[in-house]
Amino acid sequence: MSIAAKFEIEYLQYLDQDGKETGKELPEFAKDLDHMVELYKLMVSTRVFDAKSIALQRTGKLGTYASCLGHEAAHVGIGSAMRREDSLAVSYREYGAQLYRGVKPREVYTYWGGDERGNDFADAPAHDFAWCVPIGTQCLHAAGSALAFKIRKEPRVAVCTIGDGGSSKGDFYGAINVAGAQQLPLVAVIVNNQWAISVPRRIQSGSGTLAQKGIAAGLFCIQVDGNDIIAVRKAMEDALDRARSGQGGSVIEAVTYRLGDHTTADDARRYRGEQEVKDAWERDPVPRLRKWLEGKGKWDDAKEEAWKAECDDWMDNEVNAYLESKVQPATAMFDYLYAELPADLEKQRELAASLDRK
Repeated sequence: MSIAAKFEIEYLQYLDQDGKETGKELPEFAKDLDHMVELYKLMVSTRVFDAKSIALQRTGKLGTYASCLGHEAAHVGIGSAMRREDSLAVSYREYGAQLYRGVKPREVYTYWGGDERGNDFADAPAHDFAWCVPIGTQCLHAAGSALAFKIRKEPRVAVCTIGDGGSSKGDFYGAINVAGAQQLPLVAVIVNNQWAISVPRRIQSGSGTLAQKGIAAGLFCIQVDGNDIIAVRKAMEDALDRARSGQGGSVIEAVTYRLGDHTTADDARRYRGEQEVKDAWERDPVPRLRKWLEGKGKWDDAKEEAWKAECDDWMDNEVNAYLESKVQPATAMFDYLYAELPADLEKQRELAASLDRK
């Protein structure tokens, strides 16, 4: 019998769940302990932001919100590996990556508060895409960006993120297929948090790994411990370097766990066992990195308390900025639809303007 093809999927991990090194030589960036402290601080501030976000929603000051609890290592690892000129197309919970790239919490709140002005980032790159609630379509946006970068001969990379459930969508397959066929500078990261709302990973796909979905498209594929920020960052750096040098795209599967509900409209207790969640907390990415930094003499309880106090002050300022923002006039819903409004909509706009004046 002849064999048409064989493949293996590498699994990458540098820190185990107890924050101990696995014996694999650390990449250069991880040897810069001051830099690793900064990444840890962003993971902590992302968690503080997430808790504040849920509190705002529960008190009626925010719409439905998608928590990122447990995803901090994956998201910060993604964002910190990218260059500013690269583009990022997220779904709806990759706040750690966005915060690293300059998105402000007040902008996140503006969006989830029902105001599209939240997508008009002040400091983040203008070529980063807005949040994408439709499942999977952001992958096509990223593939289109990657094609543009290649046509223009620009050394830039398009990065998209998607969940385990989203990786079953045709949009994802279409994006990675064109990336492979055209050898585009695309990095697709599957953040596998084990649950597509209430659908578990074990019945989501028959693939041994989700990373291997990229093999049929002709892309480089790797699975990493998504709770180990060093592993995520290293896989991202390698994928970005390959893409930037014309060697094509990659699919990275970051294996993590959604420690909270899917969104604030969900109650995961209805479909997940208590022991499963308890076990997942043992793999929490934040204490994992903290233990490693403590072992290196770079972090302690006093620094933790001081940083959390700074995070609280930061979040108070961001929340106040959001709550004090002025509501758009009703006419705004008409202003960005057409270059010239059709007559019927012009009449509706005039009616809305009269209501604004009352």
